[in-house]
Amino acid sequence: MQNIRFENPEWLLLLLLLPVLLYSYVRAHRGRRSSVQFSDLGVLRRATASLWTKFRHGLLVLKLLGLSCLIVAMARPQAGREVREISGEGIDIMLTLDISSSMELNDLDEGQKSRLQVAKEVVADFIAGRHSDRIGMVVFAGESFTQCPLTLDYRVLLEFLEGVDIAIGMALINACNRLRDSDAESKVIILLTDGVNNAGEVEPLTAAEVAAAVGIRVYTIGVGSDGEIRRPVRGVFGTRYQTVQVEIDEETLQEVAARTGGQYFRATSEEKLEAIYREIGELEATEIRSEIHLNYSERFAYFLYMGLGLLLVEMLLAHTRFRSLP
Repeated sequence: MQNIRFENPEWLLLLLLLPVLLYSYVRAHRGRRSSVQFSDLGVLRRATASLWTKFRHGLLVLKLLGLSCLIVAMARPQAGREVREISGEGIDIMLTLDISSSMELNDLDEGQKSRLQVAKEVVADFIAGRHSDRIGMVVFAGESFTQCPLTLDYRVLLEFLEGVDIAIGMALINACNRLRDSDAESKVIILLTDGVNNAGEVEPLTAAEVAAAVGIRVYTIGVGSDGEIRRPVRGVFGTRYQTVQVEIDEETLQEVAARTGGQYFRATSEEKLEAIYREIGELEATEIRSEIHLNYSERFAYFLYMGLGLLLVEMLLAHTRFRSLP
């Protein structure tokens, strides 16, 4: 939407003189006597007026319009378009997901979806709610590897997430390596796991010290239930279930979060996991600054040329077609 303003609006007061000119014209022509006298006007009454005669007052209209345009031009009209500049310093986030076999357990969504399916859906919603943040992904089971480096292209990140079909310490080190050279003001790792550290060359607490040393906060999420859980096993004769013992090393996850200035969360349902990611999103909200300004450009030339053109036409007609005797 364009905004209109006048640089010299005081000139618009001259428009108030135009009704005075109109009034003077009407008074002058109402009492005006013809310069040529006729003894008998009967012939003139029977004569039909020409088209030009009917529009003899059009000269006044042209003059008033021309003067109006010139007055508006002197007021220097300007048109401005609103420009909104949105700026904000994003943060760098590494999503670290456990994809070990225990993530296939169905104990979060009333047995309808596996832990991994629920995690992928919730993480996808979390990504969709971020703006101007670079986000990457590390996945881990027996080993850890970078599923997607830091990127602003969330579409690509979501494609990598969809493709995701326990070494916690190595996963943290891998994520730290991705964030180490980042110059973002805030660097965050969100670690989601359902088990204990049972592989890898680096202990989780050692990795936490590394993260803290380079200014990275780690939010840890323990997902799933403790105790005995029925686990689906696919075989030649279909899917069967076997009872497995699962546990979450909450003490280590809490210590990792504490040493890096993060927080530990526990998710035993899909609703709780969604709430956790929402809370983390609020804790790591990106400040967005919006500035609005107007870019103005001059528009007086249109009115100037139009006014001069109208007055020129009025002058030509007054001295040719509408020329009258004094």
